[in-house]
Amino acid sequence: MYRYDEFDAAYVRERVAQFRDQTQRRIDGRLTEDEYKPLRLQNGLYLQLHAYMLRVAIPYGTLSSRQMRALAEIAERWDRGYGHFTTRQNIQFNWTRLSDVGDILDHLAAVEMHAIQTSGNCIRNVTADHFAGAAADEIEDPRPTAELIRQWSTAHPEFAFLPRKFKVAVTGSPNDRAVTRSHDIGLRMLRDANGAPGYEVIVGGGMGRTPMVGKVMRGFLPRAELLPYLEAILRVYNLHGRRDNKYKARIKILVHETGEAEIREQVEAEFRSILANGGAAHLPGEAELARIAAYFAPPALPERSAVSDREEDARTFDPVFAAWAEVNTTPHGVAGYAIATVSLKAIGASPGDATASQMRALADMADRYSQGELRISHEQNVILPHVARDDLPALHAALLREELAEANSGLISDIIACPGLDYCALATARSIPIAQDISRRFSDGPRARAIGEFRIKISGCINACGHHHMGHVGILGLEKAGVESYQITLGGDHTENAAIGERVGPGLGAEEVGPAIERLVDAYLDLRASPEERFVDVCRRLGLAPFKAAIYREDKRDAA
Repeated sequence: MYRYDEFDAAYVRERVAQFRDQTQRRIDGRLTEDEYKPLRLQNGLYLQLHAYMLRVAIPYGTLSSRQMRALAEIAERWDRGYGHFTTRQNIQFNWTRLSDVGDILDHLAAVEMHAIQTSGNCIRNVTADHFAGAAADEIEDPRPTAELIRQWSTAHPEFAFLPRKFKVAVTGSPNDRAVTRSHDIGLRMLRDANGAPGYEVIVGGGMGRTPMVGKVMRGFLPRAELLPYLEAILRVYNLHGRRDNKYKARIKILVHETGEAEIREQVEAEFRSILANGGAAHLPGEAELARIAAYFAPPALPERSAVSDREEDARTFDPVFAAWAEVNTTPHGVAGYAIATVSLKAIGASPGDATASQMRALADMADRYSQGELRISHEQNVILPHVARDDLPALHAALLREELAEANSGLISDIIACPGLDYCALATARSIPIAQDISRRFSDGPRARAIGEFRIKISGCINACGHHHMGHVGILGLEKAGVESYQITLGGDHTENAAIGERVGPGLGAEEVGPAIERLVDAYLDLRASPEERFVDVCRRLGLAPFKAAIYREDKRDAA
């Protein structure tokens, strides 16, 4: 895991002291809210419906047990005893007092964490595959690349005030678990015919009011050329991105309005100019790249048998464990180990929330069973990446004690949802109650497993923080004439086969959403060719018409 060097430590401490002073000046009236707002946003502090919210960066989703314990202490000392893990691998504290912000940031700095650039029109927290460094299908660990980008982009003077926020994601697997095609820049790690490392560079993805799938700007970019190529993309965007209309300010709009071919030509020209004018001389050398990569060396895992008798016995005699192991574990790159997904989606709970007690328990489990490491997924769950298969039954028992053993990873109750109108000042409808209602309707484990992979994503406004556009079923909450209305989209996909879901009809009332989803699921079960055919695959095969009919069927129409 990455450790701050002297520069990192000094820089973060200086930023904390600077922002503590700015905050004090806001408290005593020397700064107005308008003067304070741009300062607080680039330090991750939002003013929400009920209180200030602090968004803390979890770079590329990686946490140590020590850092998780620090987050638990912050939740307990300065918030209301819990935190909310987000779709960008951050954690949000929703009840922050302005007078406490400096102390919270000091506490974070002590464990090599911060909230810098988790908001503002700058390069945000760089995200990555949540199975990074552990997945059996991994070409290469994406986190050294993500860390290199973090170091390059933090407080970059040229890109501190972009036309709009800018998001980067990296995956090291052909199976895209980082949603790269919905980012301003997505990087998919590849190797060329000679085995040399590089990237497929995707530009112009995004959700929000104008969802778009990113375009491949370069099919293969050698690793050594990454930073000057990113700089070229950012320069073209910074120069030509719309600043007259914030709704058209993202790079996706620039690519769409200018044209993919023209943007590619401009990026390539700028890239050549950077190299010709000495830009390559400022690149990190092989020694620096190796230094960063060394921090992410895989842990020394003791050799184990590929098959665990202890796990197999538990699967045979403990059906609760067997159900959890079936859906919440993933093959590891080392024989005898597994990746365990800890669901933060207990039936009826708020998706992504974890109490201070649960965070401490997860830290203890990471120390005992996962080499002290955790990951946060964009799906708002926690990952224990290095668990011996022999230890899976004991881990499951520990999760049961903390009410963290929901066996629903990737299933219909593993719902992504933004905080919505319960917290967010931008939201136009509630998200959490809709997620809770749907999860209760599908609380029966055998039924949920029979349905199979079924991705529901819910957003409480057009900004799409719940990634609803890329859900197999997307739900968008809006306000219409003072009433919450929910639009349904079908057929979205967040993987390497990325697709934007299609809206199927008029919005539904809050009380209508759950029953409509039940009818939708019943139609899917009737129409699928086999239990292995996922809902999104049936949508592609048959189109949306049969599901639209199921969603909008009403008893009074049937009776008529």
